[in-house]
Order: sequence, then C-alpha cells, then structure tokens
Amino acid sequence: MKFTKETIIACLLATIACACAITAQTISTTATDASANANARSADTPVSAAPKVGDAAPDFRLPYATQEKIYLKPEEQMALSALRGKTVVLAFYPADWSGGCTKEVCTLRDTFAELSKLNATVLGLSGDYVFSHHEWAKHHKLQFPLLSDHDHRVARMYGSFDEASGYNRRSIFVIDRNGMVRYSNLQFKAGDAGDYNRLRAELEKLK
Repeated sequence: MKFTKETIIACLLATIACACAITAQTISTTATDASANANARSADTPVSAAPKVGDAAPDFRLPYATQEKIYLKPEEQMALSALRGKTVVLAFYPADWSGGCTKEVCTLRDTFAELSKLNATVLGLSGDYVFSHHEWAKHHKLQFPLLSDHDHRVARMYGSFDEASGYNRRSIFVIDRNGMVRYSNLQFKAGDAGDYNRLRAELEKLK
C-alpha cells in the first residue's frame, strides 16, 4: 500500500495531537494529585504547642483595621493586655476574601449583638495586611477589628499557624477578664453550628 505525502503528514499531525493530549492530561492529574497531597499534609501537620485552658494568654501588639479606619502606627496598635477586664474572643483564620473565612466572619457579624450581650470583645486575626482587612471589613460591614499578624508570630504563639500551607489554622480562644485562657478550639469549623454554640456556651459561663 502506498501512502501519499498528504496522508503521511496527516498521520504525523494526529500522532502529535494525541501525544499532546496525553501529556496535558498527565500534567493535570499530577497537579491535582500535588494539590491533594498538599492539602493532606496541611491537615496532618501537628499543631505546635498552644496555650491550654488555665494558662495565661500570650500577650501581643498588632496593627489592625476596622471598616472605618486603619490603625498602623505603633501607638495605635492593639495590645491584648490593654483589653484586661474584658472577655476576648480571639479568632484565627487563614485569609481574607476566602469562602470559609467569609462565612466565619459573617456569622460572627450576624451574632455580634448576642456576643456583645455576653460581654465578649471579638478580634479576628490573620496574616493579611491591614489594607486588605480594611476593605474586607467595609465590604462585609464587620463590627469588630481585624488584626494583621503578617509574619504569623502571634499565630505561632497560639499554636494556630500551619507551616505546611503557610496560613493560619482556623481556631478560637476565649480569654477571660484576667487574661487567662478559658476555652480553645483548634479545629474550629466555619460552617459548623455546633462550634458556634459551644463558643456561646463558654461565654455564658463568663458573663
């Protein structure tokens, strides 16, 4: 059987196209597997030592933002020790604008009046810059400040930083009027009503 020049070229092009498709599929599968493995490593990464219930809460000072203003100067920054005499809810979360974190802060926003009646001062905390915090707080009309822990120093102090992913773990601490840790949840879930109910129950005890 004789093959024309055109037939040979067509066969070669078809072979190349098939090889490209297989390569693309392999790359896609590899990327998906790598992403899944990264997520698995993130989930399995041990939490470093976090303050336990009954421990003194590690003090810190950080810049922060509200929907109205950015507080960046050293004399304007938020110090945990300055909130002595108040019950503090310290909410570590991975990142502004992400789906789970938006759900979490909006749930805290929607229950803010109830939390305030329980004498709770809510502080959100992630590695985002204050400029992102300010825009995010404005966008969602958040009533509580968002602290910027850009080098994750404070998150590490509270055992709430995941070295593998480079983001904060979603975790909650309740700190009493004397600066002592009274409750912690290092696996807080943004969409779990039970976690919010447990938080409110702990605040009820401190009211």
